[in-house]
Amino acid sequence: MIPPRHFALIPAAGVGARMGVGHPKQYLPLAGKAMLLHALETFALHPVIEHSFVVVSAEDGYIDDLLAAQAHLQDKVTVLRHGGQTRHASVLNGLRVIANQLTDSDWVLVHDAARPGLTKELIDRLVHALKEDAVGGLLALPVVDTLKRSDAQSCVRETVSRENLWAAQTPQMFRYGLLKHALESTINVTDEASAIEALGHHPKLVEGSPRNFKVTLPHDVALAELHLKGNS
Repeated sequence: MIPPRHFALIPAAGVGARMGVGHPKQYLPLAGKAMLLHALETFALHPVIEHSFVVVSAEDGYIDDLLAAQAHLQDKVTVLRHGGQTRHASVLNGLRVIANQLTDSDWVLVHDAARPGLTKELIDRLVHALKEDAVGGLLALPVVDTLKRSDAQSCVRETVSRENLWAAQTPQMFRYGLLKHALESTINVTDEASAIEALGHHPKLVEGSPRNFKVTLPHDVALAELHLKGNS
């Protein structure tokens, strides 16, 4: 039997409205290179990753120039111009496009373009933890802050126990066949694990890293650069 392979899929069709930079945030310069490029290079340099696919909008005017300047990625990254209005749509569209290149048992690692802090060690940890897992799982961090639920006036309504709570990260790693079925069977999910959960499965939580946070707001940029320049 041929062992399952590992593929990376990066949905990058967002417009980055909350960053206020006038172009998609995945192309924002961070530590000397576009944000998206950090993740693409991490996957491309990892020996277990067979190939990477990046899903962009049909109107994306940046990706071709970005990759044209990266000769070392030419045979390692394929651009799919099938981005949707949501992450769910982009990932599902991407999975459908690459259907003839993967088997149902191959692993797909879905990763946010706006998480430039991914490292080889984090991929190693995820792949090792899920090697024999029947379902798959995701990187995540145990919640350490005290959580408050607010009312409509932004006043505290209650304190929420943080016991057994985790903050989801990416990559989220699942078998191609199961992931595609899960996303086709659900709507209004914000990550792949939620779609898998909707089928009654229980994805495994694998401890990630604070450096693997999602760059969302302008003040996140300086923190991301500290991590990337320090390689901590």
